[in-house]
Amino acid sequence: MKKLSYLLVMLMALLVLPFGVFAEGEEVVATNEEDSKKVNVYLFRGEGCPHCQEAEEWFDSIQEEYGSFFKIVDYEVWNDTDNSDLMDKVAKARKEDVEGVPYIIIGDHSWNGFTDSYKEEMISEIKSEFEKDIDSRYDIMKLMENGEVEEEKGSNDFVAILLIVLVVGGICFGVYKTRESVN
Repeated sequence: MKKLSYLLVMLMALLVLPFGVFAEGEEVVATNEEDSKKVNVYLFRGEGCPHCQEAEEWFDSIQEEYGSFFKIVDYEVWNDTDNSDLMDKVAKARKEDVEGVPYIIIGDHSWNGFTDSYKEEMISEIKSEFEKDIDSRYDIMKLMENGEVEEEKGSNDFVAILLIVLVVGGICFGVYKTRESVN
């Protein structure tokens, strides 16, 4: 009987494991009312990437003129696997291929890499999104959080289902063996 109790406790712990492994990233929360009106500029970057640094410096340089319109939401992806996974999820949800960093998203537009030719487009998109009512803005992170954008489901779901099948199979096998040894 002790074996059965021990087995059930172990299997219950294993059932919880898949749900902890596939947890989502942290939510971005505005710190004050002024920040909540600003357009989120999502910047996925790599530490030490010269193009990323150029983009960051450019966004810093336009803060005085346009800083009241936008805020940077920064994700370092080369040294943070959670941020890298988030970038991949965002790209899949947007049906895009990310071929490197920086990967910049403003409203429903994105840019992969950074060149001078992007600057006017980005400013235009920031202004355009800022003029919209906050509730009608396209914000990929909020849409994903609310389940309004379907991420491509794939290997994570398969692994979770496989783990659940293995755990249930293990429980059945354990109960069978326990009953067999009692009789």
